[in-house]
Amino acid sequence: MNLSFFDQFSSPYLMGMPLALLSILFPTLLFPSPSTRWINNRLVTLQSWLIHLITKQLMTPLDKKGHKWALILTSLMMLLLTINLLGLLPYTFTPTTQLSMNMALAFPLWLATLLTGLRNQPTTSLGHLLPEGTPTPLIPALIMIETTSLLIRPLALGVRLTANLTAGHLLIQLISTATVTLLPIMPAISTLTMLVLLLLTILEVAVAMIQAYVFVLLLSLYLQENI
Repeated sequence: MNLSFFDQFSSPYLMGMPLALLSILFPTLLFPSPSTRWINNRLVTLQSWLIHLITKQLMTPLDKKGHKWALILTSLMMLLLTINLLGLLPYTFTPTTQLSMNMALAFPLWLATLLTGLRNQPTTSLGHLLPEGTPTPLIPALIMIETTSLLIRPLALGVRLTANLTAGHLLIQLISTATVTLLPIMPAISTLTMLVLLLLTILEVAVAMIQAYVFVLLLSLYLQENI
């Protein structure tokens, strides 16, 4: 059976049952459970240090009202980071390459930040739609533009994460296919292509971490506007 380059993004099935939910929940099982001991092993210590670092980076721009969101933002960051990195392994499925999953994460959280602002400070939240000092003839146009830019924020979050991960996976598959194809014909060119593949893989590891951080950081910035 001939497979296309885009078959890697199709949801896996086993005996007619989709495994997408399993691929989302499985990374959470890899985290070691924290203990009450004073001295833990290196893995738990590294996990605690990473969670503390992520929480500190995300909560720095927020005031004390936004610190209530520390648990959900840090958990989302760890989930996206784990899924993105595990998706770079061979013969694995990356759920974050699906726009439906990314939108399911982005839209409710964006809506929660918006409703928080409308409940706590409705005047300030609505004031973002109209910059101060705007000429009267431009008020209707600017309100429409600002409203549109506000409504496409969750779409931008989901599309950004999906597009970056999808492009990276496609590039890795294209270059790896070229490496295997050129190996019996031109071994020297195949070796150079393999070097490019190695560098691209390192780049994709960085992209997987950066995109997870950017996704959660933008949500925290949206939250800062509304508290």
